[in-house]
Amino acid sequence: MLNRRFFLNNLLLLLALTTLSGCVSKIAPWERGNLAKPQMALEPNRLDAEIMNHTYSSKEAATGGYGIGGGGCGCN
Repeated sequence: MLNRRFFLNNLLLLLALTTLSGCVSKIAPWERGNLAKPQMALEPNRLDAEIMNHTYSSKEAATGGYGIGGGGCGCN
């Protein structure tokens, strides 16, 4: 009885997740200009973000996690 209830609960959860994934709204072509504004960027100031990443990598004596690999010794 417990296994059957567990199976039904998981099946119901899977069904709910599957149907809810279809609720994603589509962005109309004329609305894409609003999303392309600088205010919508994850990093509002790209230069400041690059400087902060460089400082963090220098202080941690390692780089990586941002698309490049290597050590902090400068011998990439």
